[in-house]
Amino acid sequence: MSGLFVELTAPNGRKYSQPRGLFINNEFVKSKSGETITSINPSDETEITSVYAAGPEDVDIAVTAARKAFKDPSWRDMDTTARGDLMYKFAELIEQHKETLATIETWDNGKPYSVALNEDLAEVTGTIKYYAGYANKIHGQVIDTSPAKLAYTIREPLGVCGQIIPWNYPLAMAAWKLGPALCTGNTIVLKAAEQTPLSILYLATLVKEAGFPPGVINILNGEGRKAGAALASHMDVDKIAFTGSTATGKEIMKMAAVNMKNITLETGGKSPLLVFDDADLDQAVKWSHIGIMYNQGQVCTATSRILVQEGVYDQFVKSFKEYVTQASIVGDPFKDDTFQGPQVTKTQFERVLSFIESAKSEGATLESGGEVYKDVGGKGFFISPTIFTNVKENMKVYREEVFGPFVVITSFKTEEEAVAKANDTTYGLGAAVFTQNITKAHRIARLIEAGMVWINSSNDSDLRIPFGGVKQSGIGRELGEAGLEGYTNKKAVHVNLGTKL
Repeated sequence: MSGLFVELTAPNGRKYSQPRGLFINNEFVKSKSGETITSINPSDETEITSVYAAGPEDVDIAVTAARKAFKDPSWRDMDTTARGDLMYKFAELIEQHKETLATIETWDNGKPYSVALNEDLAEVTGTIKYYAGYANKIHGQVIDTSPAKLAYTIREPLGVCGQIIPWNYPLAMAAWKLGPALCTGNTIVLKAAEQTPLSILYLATLVKEAGFPPGVINILNGEGRKAGAALASHMDVDKIAFTGSTATGKEIMKMAAVNMKNITLETGGKSPLLVFDDADLDQAVKWSHIGIMYNQGQVCTATSRILVQEGVYDQFVKSFKEYVTQASIVGDPFKDDTFQGPQVTKTQFERVLSFIESAKSEGATLESGGEVYKDVGGKGFFISPTIFTNVKENMKVYREEVFGPFVVITSFKTEEEAVAKANDTTYGLGAAVFTQNITKAHRIARLIEAGMVWINSSNDSDLRIPFGGVKQSGIGRELGEAGLEGYTNKKAVHVNLGTKL
C-alpha cells in the first residue's frame, strides 16, 4: 500500500478521497510498523481499501501529542465561548459532508443509506452542537459554610482521554464521546473499530479544517488487542471511554487499573420487552420489530427477549410474524426501500448462524427466518429476520447476546413473573413495557433492573437524555448533561478569610 489517500467511487456513484493513515497532530501519517487492515464491503464481500493500523508505538506518539495539546495555552486557556464556536464549526462541516460520510458508513458497515444519512448523521451533528452549547456553561459552585471561610468548587478537564468506539454506529458513537470531552477542555485519542475505520478517518479530515489545534483530536485505526490494549494500559492516559462487548469491557477495566484511569463503559445487553394483556397490540408489534430488527439487530439495547402475557401470546406471535415479513425488507443497503442490510462482517454473520443452530438443537420453535438470505446477488453477509418461540430461560439464546436480527419470544402469567423474568439476566441496559395501564407501567419501570426503560416504545433515544446501563451492561452515563460528569473532576478550594488557630 502506498500513499495516505486513495480516490474511491462508492456503489452509489459518489466519488471521494479516502484517508488511509493515522491522524495525529492534525496530519495523516503511516503506522510505524507499516501494518495495514483491510475493510470489506459486507454487501458483496469485496475489498474496499486497506488502511494503516496503529501499534503500541503509534499509540504512544498520539498520546504524547494529546498531552502536549492539553498543556498548550491555545487549547487549555481558550475562551469557553470560542471553544463552543469551534465545535459548532465542526458540526457545520459534518453537515456539509453528510452525504459522503453516510455513503462511507453504509459501504463499510452495511447499514441502509437512508438510516446513515437521515438518522445517524443527524445524531452526529446534533450531539456535537448540543455539547458545543455546554462549552461556556461548565461551572462549579460556592458552598456556604461560615463567615470565616470561602469554599467553592471548580470543574476541571481530566486530561488525555482514550476513546474506543464500536463498529455498529461508528460516527454516532464517536460523536457521543467527542462532544462532552471537547466541550470540557480535554484532549482525545480515539480508536476506530478495525471492522469499520473508514468513516471516522474521513471525519478526521474535518478536524483540521474546523480549526482545532494540533493534538487535540487524534484518530487511530487498529486492532483492539494491539492499539486498544495499548491505549487502555497507557500510563499517560487519564480516562478510557469504551463501547463494545461486556467481555472486552472487563479486559479494559483490568488494563485501566494500571494507573486507576477514570472509566466509562457501555457494554452488552439482553433487553426484555414486556407485553401485557391490556397493551395496544398493534403498537407493541410495531415497536417490537424496531426494537430488535433495526440496524440488522446490531444494537446493544436491542429488545431481544420478548415476554408476552399468556392471554395475548398467540395473537401477538401471529401478528409479529406477519409484520416482520412485511416490514423487514432485506437487500442492497443503497436502495431506498431496504430496511435490513448485511451483518457487518463474516465473523458476525457466522456468529448469528451459530446461535440459530443452538436454538434449534435446544428445542426452541423456529417461527420464521433462520437461514442465510441469498436474494441479494448471492453474495454478502445477509441473514433472514429470525424468530424463535417456546424458548426456555436456560437456553443459550435466551441468556446470551446474539447481536443480529434474531429474537426469542416466551410467555408469562403474572406481573410478578414478568418482572422476575425480565431481571433474570446478567445485563441491565434497557427494557420496554407495553400496557395501557399507566400506573402499572410506572410501577414496573421502577422494578426492572435497567439503566433505561421505555414505556410503549422500544429503543427510544434522545441526545439530551442519559444513556447507560447497570449490572454487566456498563459503568457511567453518556449523552445529556450526565455525559459531562465522566469528563471533569470537581476540585474543592478552601479559603481562610483571616481566622487564626
